Amino acid sequence: MSRITSHRQARTRRHLRLRRRVKGTEDRPRLSVFRSLNHIYAQVVNDSNGVTLAAASTLENSIVEETKNANKSTKSRMVGSAIAERAKEKGVTSVVFDRGGYRYHGRVQELAEGARQGGLIF
Repeated sequence: MSRITSHRQARTRRHLRLRRRVKGTEDRPRLSVFRSLNHIYAQVVNDSNGVTLAAASTLENSIVEETKNANKSTKSRMVGSAIAERAKEKGVTSVVFDRGGYRYHGRVQELAEGARQGGLIF
C-alpha cells in the first residue's frame, strides 16, 4: 500500500471516529472543514435534515481577489470569516466544529479563528 493511500485512510478513520461524537442539529449545525493541498473548504451542515446551510472555499472569486498574494493561512482565515457571515445570514450563531480528521493546527485553526472573529460560537 502506498503512503498516500494510507494517509487518506488514516484521516478517514479519524474523521469517522470524530463523527460518532459530533452531530449537527437544527440548534447547533456542524461546521465541517476539508483541507486539500492548495485549498480549504468549509460548510455548515444540519445533519438531522441533511441540508447544507452555508459554504465557503478558497476557490471563490471574492476570496481569490482579496487574497491574491496571501499565504494559505491568511486565505483560511478569510474563508472562516466568510462562512461565519453566511451562517449568520441564515440565522446560525452557534455551531459544532468538525475538523475533518485534521489536527487543530495551522490552516484548520486559522479557519476556526476567522469564524470566531466573524461571530460564530463554538
